[in-house]
Amino acid sequence: MTTYFNYPSAELQAELSSIAKRVASPGKGILAADESEGTMGKRFAGANIALDNNEDNRRKYRQLLFTVSKSELEGISGVILFHETLFQKADSGRPFIDLIKELGIVPGIKLDLGVKELFGAEEGESTTQGLDDLDKRCKEYKKAGCDFAKWRCVLKIGKNTPSYLAIMENANVLARYASICQANGLVPIVEPEVLCDGTHDLDRCQKVTEVVLAATYKALSDHHVFLEGTLLKPNMVTPGQKCPTGPATPQAVARATLTALSRTVPAAVPGICFLSGGQSEEEASVNLSHINMITDIPRPWNVSFSFGRALQASALKAWGGKDSQVRDGQKALLVRAKINGLAQLGKYQGDGKATGAAGESLFVANHQY
Repeated sequence: MTTYFNYPSAELQAELSSIAKRVASPGKGILAADESEGTMGKRFAGANIALDNNEDNRRKYRQLLFTVSKSELEGISGVILFHETLFQKADSGRPFIDLIKELGIVPGIKLDLGVKELFGAEEGESTTQGLDDLDKRCKEYKKAGCDFAKWRCVLKIGKNTPSYLAIMENANVLARYASICQANGLVPIVEPEVLCDGTHDLDRCQKVTEVVLAATYKALSDHHVFLEGTLLKPNMVTPGQKCPTGPATPQAVARATLTALSRTVPAAVPGICFLSGGQSEEEASVNLSHINMITDIPRPWNVSFSFGRALQASALKAWGGKDSQVRDGQKALLVRAKINGLAQLGKYQGDGKATGAAGESLFVANHQY
């Protein structure tokens, strides 16, 4: 292994670090609005929205998200977009990207092209596609106004999984993606998601998460990725959805999660923004708040959220696909955004027992989007 290498130029380091710090702002987090066309259709169906899953109806829903009042918006520092959304416009003719920036939100883009079976690994394991033309796409998205990106890899807990092959393959894919992003001025969000499918308990999830994160940061080091210009999007440490002993308390989830992170994530990383992983809106918020309440485990990073379903479930149901209920959908989004901003500060005191959409499980087996 060579010890002669170069990090990005001082100028590029400053740019990447500044972007990462803006996204990882205290009291704020990321709205993940990067669902694919197919996944958006599933969201409509899950919320009993009787609209065709076509581009204009998807645009109408995104418009709801990006036309909230700036004076009312709290808790959101960044938004992850899907390719289609990045180039869409509001009814007024104004590009969504302009509306997002006027809200003071940093725009980002989903870059991976989906998971694919990892041939030769254990059954059901995967890698993520999209590296071949990534340099070209990064250049295009940076020019279009994006400042950060996201790439998701998926690992499953089973009797013999995740395998060494799957762990190393996905770690190296994430590192290569991160390196290409930084070369083009995009801050990479690194997302090695350990799925909550399965019967494993809290301890098993913690150990697997630690191994996966350790391998990921070893790969990032091998690829000479500038950590101060990155963000991490991990799973929270939770028991499997079919764990015989049932769910863990928010206090137990928080301690297991923060322990795993403190053992594996370098202090140079500016921010950690959790995925919700099928938790209900309320459950994800409560667990995040408890993570930020812990004082006896080191927490050198900004610990926040990058929620999709756990920020939008109530908004989708309140909107219902009706023009007359756009404001209702926006109010629901603003409520969840504010709650998660408080959770980032460790100040949300919810009990995890919310009623309605906020309390409904958002778990989808073998989740893809």
